[in-house]
Amino acid sequence: MLIVTTNDITGYRITAVLGEVMGMTVRSANIGANFTAGFRSLAGGEVPEYTKLVYESRNEVLNRMWTEATHRGANAIIACRFDTGEIGQAFSEVCAYGTAVVVIPIPRGEPGA
Repeated sequence: MLIVTTNDITGYRITAVLGEVMGMTVRSANIGANFTAGFRSLAGGEVPEYTKLVYESRNEVLNRMWTEATHRGANAIIACRFDTGEIGQAFSEVCAYGTAVVVIPIPRGEPGA
């Protein structure tokens, strides 16, 4: 499955548009991570506990979006975007969305190949 942020895929022709797909998760760091992160914030710099949480969330929403696209019969997702937000002070929402499409390689010698 190809997942791109562009509206087309170089070397491929879109043969069907199957609609918007998305994946979403709402997460909270555990109490230990929040405690450790609180101390790290005093010194400044990266907070690895939260960085790990964001990476895990991003991978989860990509997998959920990919699953939805696959169920629709897509072999690619174009115009992929991420959105994040907060719910209260303890929860972080991460969403990935894009357009599920069916693509085929453009034969060699044809324009766009």
